[in-house]
Amino acid sequence: MGVFFWFAAKLALVPPFVIAFLIYKWIKLRDQSECDDEVEDFLQNNNLVPIKYSYSHIKKMTNCFKHKLGEGGYGSVYKGKLQSKRDVAVKLLSKFSKPNQQQFINEVATTGKIRHVNTVQLIGFCGERTKLALVYEYMPNGSLDKYILKQEQGNVSISYEKIHDIAIGVARGIEYLHEGCDMQILHFDIKPHNILLDESFNPKISDFGLAKLYPTDNINVSLTAARGTMGYMAPELFYKNIGGISYKADVYSFGMLLMEMAGRRKNLNTIEYSWQSYFDRWVYDQFEETINVSNATEEEKVIAKKMIMVALQCIQMNPNDRPSMKEVRKMLEGEAVVHPPENLFTNLQGMPMDNLN
Repeated sequence: MGVFFWFAAKLALVPPFVIAFLIYKWIKLRDQSECDDEVEDFLQNNNLVPIKYSYSHIKKMTNCFKHKLGEGGYGSVYKGKLQSKRDVAVKLLSKFSKPNQQQFINEVATTGKIRHVNTVQLIGFCGERTKLALVYEYMPNGSLDKYILKQEQGNVSISYEKIHDIAIGVARGIEYLHEGCDMQILHFDIKPHNILLDESFNPKISDFGLAKLYPTDNINVSLTAARGTMGYMAPELFYKNIGGISYKADVYSFGMLLMEMAGRRKNLNTIEYSWQSYFDRWVYDQFEETINVSNATEEEKVIAKKMIMVALQCIQMNPNDRPSMKEVRKMLEGEAVVHPPENLFTNLQGMPMDNLN
């Protein structure tokens, strides 16, 4: 008892800010320890195909993180080289936080188990205490946004034919995620920045940090919060009365991506508009500018028109009205006739829609 009172008396002499700092450090170390345990449990309890690297190995392959390829909220991406001289991209998560830890687990759990020509390959990872890193195949042509957003300075132009081929490749990749695995994988963040291009401009879907795995017989899924990027997120992620959340959310995102690819411009920020007025005005403007105003050749206009027609099917308000990615892929490949959905244009008053038919 005497020792307790002696300790209490000593503690009373410590300035309050010192006590607050010590409490903060203790909580941080406790939370970090919990994150350590979660990551370690995940790595031990999963039969993972990718290689597990040490942090010192990661530093060596990136030459101490000398060549930065890009940066985001999660951290930075660096160019590296394996002992086999193969180039790789190393994503280093900057903070050992709960969101980054969950992104790390999501990426390893999904890309570590899938193999498809249109999904980026995860070669290895590092889960060493507070150091989290992911090692991917290197994609020399970067992300799709550099090639389809013509208003960006310095962008390299690619043909409509190549854009169409890329769209088919992305559709095949999403179809594989939805139907080609033991579990259906919902990406929830399909957008130009997450479509990477190899040396031949073949597309590969990347960034599975927001992805979710569900049994293949799950029609609708539950989410605690909306996830994705504004402008590509399906309306049911915001409004529950529209319909349940399912793989159709990825179909919607692909439709918005397809609109951008056909129109060669970024879509508007949907948060500024009501859903219906946004669709009406933007869809019409996209078609008008892409097909009727652009300097595209007749062959390019045919390709752009088909892409827009397919996109219109994908971005229907009700998720039940949207096609599956298999159907989308068939429409793009010419195996199915494409018509614009009538209910998308119910509020288009005074706008000539005969060009869409």
